[in-house]
Amino acid sequence: MEIAQKDPIFGMMAEYDTPEAMMDACRAARADGYKKIDGFSPFPVEGLSEALGETDSRVPYMTLAGACLGFSVAYGLQYITGTITYPLNIGGRPVHAWPLFGPPTFEWTVLFGCLIGIVTMFILNGLPSPYHPVFNVDAFERASTDRFFLIIESADPKFEIGTAGRFLQGTSPLAVHEVER
Repeated sequence: MEIAQKDPIFGMMAEYDTPEAMMDACRAARADGYKKIDGFSPFPVEGLSEALGETDSRVPYMTLAGACLGFSVAYGLQYITGTITYPLNIGGRPVHAWPLFGPPTFEWTVLFGCLIGIVTMFILNGLPSPYHPVFNVDAFERASTDRFFLIIESADPKFEIGTAGRFLQGTSPLAVHEVER
């Protein structure tokens, strides 16, 4: 029985000094057919997720589902306890006093929506992730201050070390680094 060895190379990474240069390289990589690419920057870069090809997001849908769940749970809990299990007729008021159910229902709707949205975001982003192979590159320390990085992962079907390296060199980076696992 043969055991498959993991590829010792995680990918090829290029270092840029401006967000525009990294964005141009992202667009060129997508146009060249690379699918498994990622970008790193010290601040949010508008349009980076679209340039990387990440247009589908399930977070808003899951947040809406969480909000609907929170609404249903809060209203249902109040309805069941106030009208079925322990009805109180105080001063001739109706047992199902829906205006009174409003504030708690609103709070639970917001709470469930936020919590499920945050959990979904963490899951889809693969967090928490205390280790990533890009941390093996010494120059990556500057990703939190003044440098921008684009990586082509070895999991990409089109990836070959030499081809990806030459492609990244053609995007005029400051440097190209080989990222080990």
